[in-house]
Formats: sequence, structure tokens, C-alpha cells
Amino acid sequence: MKKKKKIGILTGGGDCPGLNPVIAGVVRKAMLEGYEVAGIMRGWKGMLECDERPLGLKDILGIVREGGTIIRTSRTNPCKSAELMEKVIGNFRKMGLYALVAVGGDDTLGAAKKIFDAGLPTVGVPKTIDNDLSGTDRTFGFDTAINTAMEACDRLSTTAESHERVMVVEIMGRHAGWMALWAGLAGGASYILIPEVKTDLDELCALLKERHEKYADFSIVAVAEGAELGGDIHLQTQEKDAFGHVRLGGVGERLAEEIQKRTGYETRHVILGHLQRGGRPSALDRFIGLRFGLHAVELIAAGRFGRMVSLRGNEVTSVPLSEAVSRLRTVGPELYEEARAFFI
Repeated sequence: MKKKKKIGILTGGGDCPGLNPVIAGVVRKAMLEGYEVAGIMRGWKGMLECDERPLGLKDILGIVREGGTIIRTSRTNPCKSAELMEKVIGNFRKMGLYALVAVGGDDTLGAAKKIFDAGLPTVGVPKTIDNDLSGTDRTFGFDTAINTAMEACDRLSTTAESHERVMVVEIMGRHAGWMALWAGLAGGASYILIPEVKTDLDELCALLKERHEKYADFSIVAVAEGAELGGDIHLQTQEKDAFGHVRLGGVGERLAEEIQKRTGYETRHVILGHLQRGGRPSALDRFIGLRFGLHAVELIAAGRFGRMVSLRGNEVTSVPLSEAVSRLRTVGPELYEEARAFFI
């Protein structure tokens, strides 16, 4: 009996809702195409350690409704040295992989591109709740995350109104403000701060004073974690992850302090943090994840390596990995200007 070709799949970087549907899509389509599938455990760490587990129909039944990833994840960077790259290449062959599906954001897919450039058949699936990957109109996980953040704004509005406070909600978004913009607008925020637009604290505080004096005695302010407040307010620590990113945090607290000092209104802050990553995926993220997994295997079957699955409108297509990681997809000034119509 002829041995089946083996596809490996790994999930790298931060977890997000929709990873398990992608895994289910890959496994189901692979079975239909005559491949076997190995789950590479803990992202690129598994490729460095030859840590794999077979994935079959029994392993994926029901996982579409679950958050997280059954094959776990890590922020391991296989491209930190030539030695690590050589180890990944050697282990790829040692594990007998025919192709590798890398599911992740710009860091994971950047590593996948380098692995492909080194000669390994690789395809990518875009994953980031920040929705900031170029080459695709949408990434799975974003819908679930913004609904979580929106619900938080809804809940905080009732306590803000009861106590006549300003509530500052810190939402994920290192370089792109998609989450803060969508969740803030849908959650009735009085003002939204994002990394793409320079913050004007004088304008913000003047607007809050006008709102509290004329219309309502409470406010919600949504701020992306990567928003810059300017002046001597420093948001970043010196601690970095495996890909060299400074760990963000603190913008919500600093902004709340500044608002209270300038307006005199009692102001509190809430950091949503990992709450935005957790929980069961929405119907949309399950649907996108399943389709992405299916089309990743189609790329492999067609021998179209070095590409990333992409969503254009309602059509699933693909783009070169080089295009996917060439730049970040950020909020344009026109869209932010539209949102400003609701700042009050």
C-alpha cells in the first residue's frame, strides 16, 4: 500500500478564536485529498523539537466550537539564527513532511516565508485579532474579539452612568486601531484613540467637558494599546518577545490619569487584555476558519507553495507570502474621520 503524503500544521503567536476551525478544515480536506496530517505542537517550537501528533477525524469532531488551539502555540522564533533555521529544515525532512501549513500573524508568516525561501513547501493562513495583515480583507478571530470588546463597553457604560464617571477601555492593537475603532464605535464610545492618528488630549478633554455639561454625565473612551499620548507619557517597557517586539501596556491607566487631572471628572480604566483572545469563536470566525483550512490544502494539492490563503470580499483566494508580510494593514484617515462624527 502506497504511503500517504503527510501535511504538517502549526499555530504560532497569540491564540485567537477560530484556530480550531482552521485545524478542522485542514484535516477534513486533507482526508478527502488522500493526505495524512500531523499537528506540530506549540508552533515553531514543535518544529525545533520534532514534537508532533497525528490528527484524524476523531481529533477534530466538535472542535469548531472551541476557542484556542488543540495543538497549542508559542512565540518561538525559528529565524533568530542560521542554526535554528537549519534545525527546522532538518526536522522537516526527519518528520517526513510533504508540506507545512503555518497559521499565524506577521511574525509566524514571516518565518514561514523564510522557511519557504530556504526550499521547504509551505503555505500560510492569516491569523490575528488585530486584523492588520495585508493581502486579506479579514482575518479570523477579529469578529469574536471585537464583539467581546464591544460587550465590555456596553457593560462599563452602565457602571459609568451609575457613578457619573469616565471609563477608559484599553483594547488590543499594537500598530493598527481596527479593534478599538470597531468595538469603540459599536460600543458607543465618546472618543476613540488609535495608533494611526496623533492624539490631541486637549481636544479629547474639551469634548468630554462639553458632553458632561450639555448631554450626559458619563463617558466611555476606547484606546488602542499602541496609541501614542505624546509628551513625557511613556507606554512601553524594555521587555521584548522572541520577535523583538516591545511589550505594550499602560496606555489606559496613563490616559485615565490625564483625563481626571485635566477635567476633574472621576476616571477609571479597564484593560481587557487576554479576555479579547479567549472564548468560543463567533459563527463568522468559525466559517472563515473552516474555509481557510480547506483552501490551504487546496494550495498544497495544486503545488502552489509560498502563498497565503486570503479573503477578498466573499471569495477565498491566495497571495504570495511576500505580499502578506510586506506591510501592515492599518486604519486609513478617511475611516477614522467617519468615526469622528460620533465622538460626543
